[in-house]
Amino acid sequence: MLPDARPGEPFTTPAWLAEAHRSPGAAPSGPVGDRFYAATASPLDGGLTAWWLRDETVQRTLTAELEAERRRTRFLAEASSALLASLNLERCMEVTARLAAEHLADAAVVIAQTGARRLPVVVRDQHGRVTRSSVAAAPESVPGLDEALQGFPPVPPRWIDPATAPAWLVPEGFGPVGAMAVTPLPGLGLSAGALILLRRARHAAFDASEAEFAGLFAARAGAAMSAARLYAEQNQVADTLMRALLPPTLRHVEGTEFAGGYRASVDTDRVGGDFYDVHPPGEDCAETLAVLGDVAGKGLDAAVITGRIRSTLHALRPMADDHGRMLRLLNNAMRSEGGRVRFATLVLASAHREGASVTLRLTSAGHPPPLIVRRDGTVEEADTGGTLIGVLPEITSRTAHVRLAPGETCLLYTDGVTEAKGGPLGDVQFGEERLKRALAECGGLPAAAVVERVQMLTDAWIGGGRHDDIAVLAITAPRGGVPDDVDTATGGSRTV
Repeated sequence: MLPDARPGEPFTTPAWLAEAHRSPGAAPSGPVGDRFYAATASPLDGGLTAWWLRDETVQRTLTAELEAERRRTRFLAEASSALLASLNLERCMEVTARLAAEHLADAAVVIAQTGARRLPVVVRDQHGRVTRSSVAAAPESVPGLDEALQGFPPVPPRWIDPATAPAWLVPEGFGPVGAMAVTPLPGLGLSAGALILLRRARHAAFDASEAEFAGLFAARAGAAMSAARLYAEQNQVADTLMRALLPPTLRHVEGTEFAGGYRASVDTDRVGGDFYDVHPPGEDCAETLAVLGDVAGKGLDAAVITGRIRSTLHALRPMADDHGRMLRLLNNAMRSEGGRVRFATLVLASAHREGASVTLRLTSAGHPPPLIVRRDGTVEEADTGGTLIGVLPEITSRTAHVRLAPGETCLLYTDGVTEAKGGPLGDVQFGEERLKRALAECGGLPAAAVVERVQMLTDAWIGGGRHDDIAVLAITAPRGGVPDDVDTATGGSRTV
C-alpha cells in the first residue's frame, strides 16, 4: 500500500492524506501509486490520529466502467433515433459521419455500397464540416475496404497503416494521422457500406473497448442506411407503377373534347379502384375509344386490378367496333386469372366526329348509364345496360347510339358521385336526381367546365366526410370546333 514507507522511519505522506490530517472532519480519498484509497481517521491518546486506508480501486474502476457504459448506451439510443429520423440515404450518411466524428474519432468518412464505378462518400472533418462527393476509386485501393463493402463473411474493424491510405480519405488540413480504422456497416442481408475513423497523431490509438463500441454504432448506422436504401428503391418502383396507374392527361381528339376528374377514397392516396382512359383512333381503330370503370375494392389493391383492365382493353382496342365482343373477351380474361374473385363495372364509349356533331356508341357493363346533357339543359339517360365484368361465365350488353350536337355533353361517372354522403346531416347521398339538376345547368359548357362543376358540387356535398373513389369523364361536341392539339383547361387528369 505504501511502498516508500519503512518501519520506524519517516516517509512522505500522500498530499491528499496530509491535507486531510490538517483538516479534521474531512472524508479524504485519493491515489497511492496505481491504487485508490479512502481514508478514515481514528483518534489516539496523546493527540495522535490513526488513519485507516480502505482499498477502493476495484469499486472505483467498476463505477467508472458502469458510468462509461451508461454514456455509451445513451449515445447509442440517441444515435439510433437520429439515424432513423430520416429515410434519405444521403442524410443517413451525413448523420453517421457526424456522430462518428463527435464521439469516436477526430474525423470520419462514410462510404456507401454501390454497384457503380464511383464510390459515394461523405466526410466529416476535424472542423465539423460535412462534404459529399463521388470518388472514382476501386475499393481494393484501401486495405480492408473491399472486405467491408462485400459484407459477407462479416469482418471485424481493421486497423490500417495511414501511410497506405489514398489522399482522398484524409480531410484537407487534418495533419499527421495517428490511427485509422475501417469498420463495416452491416445492412439488412448485405453490406450498407463502410465507416473509416481517423485520429490525429497526438491522440491515443483505438483500444479494444473503443473498437467494440465502434462496431455497435456501425451496426445501427448500417441498418439505418440499408433501410433508407431499401425505401428509396421501393419508392422508385412505387412511383414508376403509380405513374402507370394514374389517370391520363386528356386532350381534344379528332375535334371532340375529353375531360376527366378523379378523387381517391382516401385523400392521401393517388390511385384507387375507379379509372378512365381515352384511346385515340389509329390504323386498327377508326373511332376514339373512351372507357370509365369501377373495380370492387379500394386503394392500391384495387388500383392493380384497374391497371390490368386498362392494359387488357388497350390490347383489345382493334375490336372496339364491337363493344359486346370486347366486353366478353375482357370478362374471360378477368375470370381466367383465378384466385380471389374480382369484378368491375364499366362503360365503353366510341366517339366519331361527323361534321359539327359527334356520334357515340355507348355500352354499359353493370355500370350507371351515361347522362346526355343537351344545350337547352335537358338531361337524358343513355339507353344502355349490361352485365358486370369478372363474375359470370356469360355476359350480355346493350349498346346505345347517341348524337351530340355542338355544345352537348355525354357524362360518364362512377357511383362514387351519386353515393357520396354528406349534406346538412352528413349522411344523405348526393343521388342521381341532384346530379341531373346540376348537369341541367351545364348545357353548352365545355367538357372541362362540366367536370369541374360536378367535382365542385360533390366535394362541397361531402365536406370532410368519408367517400368512395370518384371518377367522371365528359365527352363534348365543341361549339365552333376546337383544334385537335389543344389541351382541355384542366389538363383532364387533375386529382383532387
